Formats: sequence, structure tokens, C-alpha cells
Amino acid sequence: MSTPKDTIQGIVGELPTLLAVAVVETETGMPLASHTNIADFDIETAAAYNTEVVKAKLKAIQALKLNQTVQDILLTLTDQLHLLKLSADGSKFIYLAVNSRDTNLAQARQIMKAHSASLN
Repeated sequence: MSTPKDTIQGIVGELPTLLAVAVVETETGMPLASHTNIADFDIETAAAYNTEVVKAKLKAIQALKLNQTVQDILLTLTDQLHLLKLSADGSKFIYLAVNSRDTNLAQARQIMKAHSASLN
């Protein structure tokens, strides 16, 4: 099992052009480890608001009585992709922001999947 910091280092190593990445505790919204390539990117605020996205989806699944778990969430912005990948037990998630012009979505999802496996 790797630490959140190890997870971040691994993702940065495979996606060096990313905008920001964090391992976030789902319950509190606190980043356990993070990295950004943009000086004015507020990773703590991003983590907190994306935690609300995750919690809202989990509540919706429960309200609809779906026998499902959230694997990942993709948000497509004008020129950015924001990906949220939950750990197997849902206690943490990886938040990744990338530029949509220079990042292959399938590759980014595969990298996040590989690194999320070690979060539990």
C-alpha cells in the first residue's frame, strides 16, 4: 500500500503536464497530498468543492436505491478535464485536472485507475 504522497508522485511522473492532482479524504474534503503546476491553482478549494460533487452523487445513488458504486466522475470544462477517481472503499478519491488539448482522456483514466488501487 502506498501513501497519498507516493500516489501523487506516481501520477505526476506519468502525466507531467497535468494542471493539478490531489488525494482527497472523502469525508472531510481535506487533501492528504497534492501537487500543482499552476501557481494560482487553489488545490484546497478545488478539493473541498469536488468532495461536494462526490457526496452529491453518492446521495443520489442512495436516494434512487441503486445497487451501484461510483467508480469515477468526469467533468468536461471549456479547455480542461477534471477527473475524480474513488478508492475501492470510497474513503478517498484522486482529483486530477488536465488540459484537454494535451492530455489523452483514456490514458489519464488508466493512470488514475492504476494509482487508485493502492489507496486503501
